[in-house]
Amino acid sequence: MNHRLLIKNGCVLTLDKTLGDFKKADILIEGTKIVAVQPELEASDCEVVDAANMIVMPGFVDTHRHTWESVVRNVGADWSLEKYLGRMYYGNIGAKLRPQDGYVANLLGALEALDAGVTTLLDWSMINSPDHTDELIRGLQASGTRAVFAHGAPGDAEYWSRESQIRQSDDSRRVKKQYFSSDDQLLTMGLAIRGPEFSAWETAVDEIQFARELDVLCTMHLGFGTWGSVDRSIEKLHKAGLLGPDLNFAHANTLSYEEYKLIADSGASISVTPEIEMMMGHGYPATGLFMENGGRPSLGVDVVVSTGGDMFAQMKFALQAERSRINEKMLSRGEMPMEFTISARDILEFATIDGARALGLDHKIGTLTPGKEADLIMIRTDDLNMFPVNHPIGAVVQCANTSNVDSVFVAGKAVKRHGKMLYADIQHLRTLANESRDYIFSQYGIPEEAWPI
Repeated sequence: MNHRLLIKNGCVLTLDKTLGDFKKADILIEGTKIVAVQPELEASDCEVVDAANMIVMPGFVDTHRHTWESVVRNVGADWSLEKYLGRMYYGNIGAKLRPQDGYVANLLGALEALDAGVTTLLDWSMINSPDHTDELIRGLQASGTRAVFAHGAPGDAEYWSRESQIRQSDDSRRVKKQYFSSDDQLLTMGLAIRGPEFSAWETAVDEIQFARELDVLCTMHLGFGTWGSVDRSIEKLHKAGLLGPDLNFAHANTLSYEEYKLIADSGASISVTPEIEMMMGHGYPATGLFMENGGRPSLGVDVVVSTGGDMFAQMKFALQAERSRINEKMLSRGEMPMEFTISARDILEFATIDGARALGLDHKIGTLTPGKEADLIMIRTDDLNMFPVNHPIGAVVQCANTSNVDSVFVAGKAVKRHGKMLYADIQHLRTLANESRDYIFSQYGIPEEAWPI
């Protein structure tokens, strides 16, 4: 018999437009699935979870994160995009990662995400060898997270080569067969490709077609910095008949207005990573431009070498950056802004259901809908920064932070309760993470006394 869980008396934000939200309601979970959401549910043979003074909502969905960077986190606090690329990839820090470091890094990074209420992430991985692949996957598995493992190109000096592409393709076939023969599991597969702005056009076409052969999501960095406004990559993909809902574009800051409409019309997705984009020099976040053309962006943390791994910060950055963009237009015309074109609910949807849709998982997660997997979080509302709650969605988007995340469930299983992660041996993980960090930096040639690099 499936384990039954009854979450009682929470302020429930289902984010399901048909079901609506509840000032007070209960959620019944059987096994991995949500069975019912309504006030005053009666059910027997259940473990009861008291959600009084809690907001209960879907877990956050992060659609673009380089999870392995957790073991070298915050070293890039002052890095521009060019400095980041030069120091992390193409034979540098990323190439020093041993397989065992990949396991520790992905485990640590995924636990960080879960602790912050991120129940699903797209791990845009960097693969140096098949052994690295196996250990990165093992790290995600050990964490208990839901993730799309986007099998990626190596971060070594051969990143651009045809030989590198062939090796990646061979390993991707193995990985799909060995780890992802079923889509009915917490971890599913994607392909992290170079894309037309980081490879020859023919290579990009081959890799998109290969992702479709594998029947997996295809994600790429595209349309940022000085590349996006010059390459017109989306127009090229459209003319080649390659755009579709299985393509995900990270950033997309500097595309033409028409290209945003092409993406929206095709059903493809954009992952906005607002904090990193504004910090590093990718360009202004594409949130509003995509919305104006009928799209619904998703949100990602991106690089944890430069920022924390939570979605609360990304929601605020995305919301205020877009409001500022519109406000500045009005102020320049001598007008005072009166109404906002983007709401707190929009942002919360970007961080949940729109993220699920971008990853092709909206049939499973993203809303608290009966029949979907029970990925949900509980946020305390009696903390000093939260009470009294007068606008629950506003409280989550504008006031909450990671310290308010009381409980996290993935597919009905608790991974955090009463503010504490349930992972068994965090102290041992700290030791392993420090050892990996020390090894990577020593191989990079930076003595400890010279940190930060």
